[in-house]
Amino acid sequence: MIVYDNALRARLAANLAAHDVRTHDPEGRRCDAVSIIVVDSDAELHGHDEACGTMTGEVRQQMLANVPGTHGDELTGTIEGTAGGAAFLLTRRASRMNNHPGQWAFPGGRIDDGETALQAAIRECEEEIGLTLTSEHLLGQLDDYPTRSGYVITPFVFWAGAHAEPIPNLGEVASIHRIAITELIRKDSPRFVDIPESHRPVIQLPIGGDLIHAPTGAVMYQFRRVAYDGVAERVDGYEQPVFAWL
Repeated sequence: MIVYDNALRARLAANLAAHDVRTHDPEGRRCDAVSIIVVDSDAELHGHDEACGTMTGEVRQQMLANVPGTHGDELTGTIEGTAGGAAFLLTRRASRMNNHPGQWAFPGGRIDDGETALQAAIRECEEEIGLTLTSEHLLGQLDDYPTRSGYVITPFVFWAGAHAEPIPNLGEVASIHRIAITELIRKDSPRFVDIPESHRPVIQLPIGGDLIHAPTGAVMYQFRRVAYDGVAERVDGYEQPVFAWL
């Protein structure tokens, strides 16, 4: 378990401050901002995934049908039991959303006219998960990730404090989960899969019994490498699975 304390905060902030952020020109793409929010977590209080009791074998097969490189994998499709110690927030998008319903995502959304990316990230956190953050909570910024579906995503990292209690806006967020940072440093993470549709490898991060793909998975991996490990690793060359291209 990684302890949620001032030493971790200083480590993340120092590594992010040393990172040379790579940006991408939108070139007609929509600009979004997302937030990696570092929080404390308790395995008993925060380790449950509501999908764990409802994921039937048929649903699981449907879920994995378009996921590359999963033949024979013992995946459950849930992130049950992934809390404990220093963690980050991950949301499951509401099923009624027009874009990527039910998928895993960081809090975030469109950068409105007249907003900076940071202002949009802060606003979206309050709108989606009820957390009021300011620049005082900011630890740093990661690289832009241009997506196949026409977005450029700008990620920020925040330290929310030990008493942060996010509340989902059920119109946009089905559930909020605290994922221990230790999930990012598993021996089987990350995974890279070749697909015939692209020369770039698809990145997959095993989290609990599920796989998180780019763009969320790519941002998540760079958070580990840059903010936690202190390694300058780029992730915009990692591919998304074909089902996420639309």
